[in-house]
Amino acid sequence: MRIYTHPEYLNHLVMDGHPERPERLSYLMNHLQKLGLTDDFEVIKPRAIPEECILAAHSQAHLDFLLASQPEDGLLPLDPDTWMSTRSMSAARLAAGAVFEGMDCVLNGSDQRVFCAVRPPGHHAEANGAMGFCLLNSVAIAAIAALDHTDVSRVAILDFDVHHGNGTVDICRHHPEILVCSSFQHPYYPNRLDDLVQPNIVNTPLSEGSSGSTFRAAIERDWLPALEAHEPDIIFISAGFDAHEEDPLASLNLREDDYRWVTEFIVAMANQYAGGRIVSTLEGGYDLNALARSVTVHLEALA
Repeated sequence: MRIYTHPEYLNHLVMDGHPERPERLSYLMNHLQKLGLTDDFEVIKPRAIPEECILAAHSQAHLDFLLASQPEDGLLPLDPDTWMSTRSMSAARLAAGAVFEGMDCVLNGSDQRVFCAVRPPGHHAEANGAMGFCLLNSVAIAAIAALDHTDVSRVAILDFDVHHGNGTVDICRHHPEILVCSSFQHPYYPNRLDDLVQPNIVNTPLSEGSSGSTFRAAIERDWLPALEAHEPDIIFISAGFDAHEEDPLASLNLREDDYRWVTEFIVAMANQYAGGRIVSTLEGGYDLNALARSVTVHLEALA
């Protein structure tokens, strides 16, 4: 299995006290290194995503806005949550590049599963807007690109971040070949597109305080029949770990065993329908220790 990551991700800077800080990734990678997982898995630096791939998911106006908003020095808020620094677009294009290269890797048979340890995250970025810490929607960009491969006619994106993947829904609702399943605390941020009803969009809201058993039952109830009906040729995971009981940003009560369980569930679905092919990418997770432990079990289950 391969891990795609890049030191440039640490150069996407945010205001002091912001939860989506560079330490998320440095702490995680140091943890994986101490466990020897960076020796067990091949670690690869991706290239930046080509502009034409961005424009298959995002509007030209959105890309132009991001390029024009990048400050020459210091920090610039796009909204109260979403910030840019001088190298944020470089980091965002490399994050999308990681997921794109991971997709290409599993589809050309170089590896069966990959994990992209990236930042900034992407699943809140809509076709025409940045929000929720996200600039470019890495998973949506790669999922649309996957459809260009001759042996791919259907794709699934499975999102278990504590926040609804509104950006992925916004972009992929126009692509019936892409199934988007998102579990999330509700009501909660971002409160957008979580009530959209159409065959390729499966929204799984979870009440504040929900436990792992509630989460597991909801995934089996909603995602299993959707995946059985869709039969994807490749599965992408928006792997957010902020539904962990120790995470400061929300109020679900998942534990490492729940992340192991959902990863094993996805692996089983991939083995049944997609030749085992999975591309997982990091989204949320803001308690450093809980994030590191959760990613560890996720990687163990993927491998």
